[in-house]
Amino acid sequence: MYYFIINPASQSGRGYKIWKKIEQRLVRDGVEYQAYLTEYAGQATEYARKLTSHCKEARVIVVVGGDGTMNEVVDGIVSCDMVTLGYIPVGTGSDLARGLRLSRRPMRGLRRIFKARRIRQIDYGVIAYGDDVLRHRRFIVSAGIGLDAEVCQHMQRSAIKNICNRIHLRRLSYRILGFIQYLKAKPIRGYILLDGTRRVEFNYIYFISAQIQPCEGGGFWFAPKADSSDGNLEVCIVSHASKRQVLGTLFRALFRRSHNRGLRCFSCREVQIYTERPMAVHVDGESCQYQSNLEVRCIERKLKIVG
Repeated sequence: MYYFIINPASQSGRGYKIWKKIEQRLVRDGVEYQAYLTEYAGQATEYARKLTSHCKEARVIVVVGGDGTMNEVVDGIVSCDMVTLGYIPVGTGSDLARGLRLSRRPMRGLRRIFKARRIRQIDYGVIAYGDDVLRHRRFIVSAGIGLDAEVCQHMQRSAIKNICNRIHLRRLSYRILGFIQYLKAKPIRGYILLDGTRRVEFNYIYFISAQIQPCEGGGFWFAPKADSSDGNLEVCIVSHASKRQVLGTLFRALFRRSHNRGLRCFSCREVQIYTERPMAVHVDGESCQYQSNLEVRCIERKLKIVG
């Protein structure tokens, strides 16, 4: 039995079209399955929790959607030991597929899941935030504070994203909104505490990203050395006095330059982030509003995924 969680609205409705093609293949091949289509934000988490709460036997949950949908599913899984994930990426960013080198062709991805020749055990991250009520959320690509999160926050309600998706220029939407937020961005002071022992201060923080996967934001390779199964976060900080330097850093990350002198990167299992005022925060491109104190940690090799 395969359990499909589908975001039909992903990539401006392309998710639904792809699901109908997948469903035809399942029916044609006589595959036993159950399908759960989301109608609102957070429902994929509810479905995942429902499917795994009293799970006494192994289950394969296949996600059809973007990185945000996969994030919701991972956040809802109760027992990781009993679940194997499959992923058919239909999203604007597809950074998880990019990092794990998964096919972005739906039918090829479906065949890979059915064959299940390779099951990977990968890391996920947990972010803790909130002043009055402490909240926790899992992530599988990255969690960040600052400019990258500001872009994600505006992306969720932007008409630019829908327009670009319709004309098959989905990555362009990130570039446009990223440049707009870059023009508005103002650096602030703050510091990070690595594994509870090493404190590093910064005077001109534009953003800080804690990464499981090598890239985020639809193909920005901020952490090209990140390994999703080594139990470590790659913490990347863009901190410059000059906006021109920031633009150069972003440009080099976009074109996957292995040496990006504008980035400071640290490898650790846990990081605490403090900024002098609240900044936008995201997990896998989903907004966590504005925060000034974060704690991020890596959970080693607890997720199983076909690929």
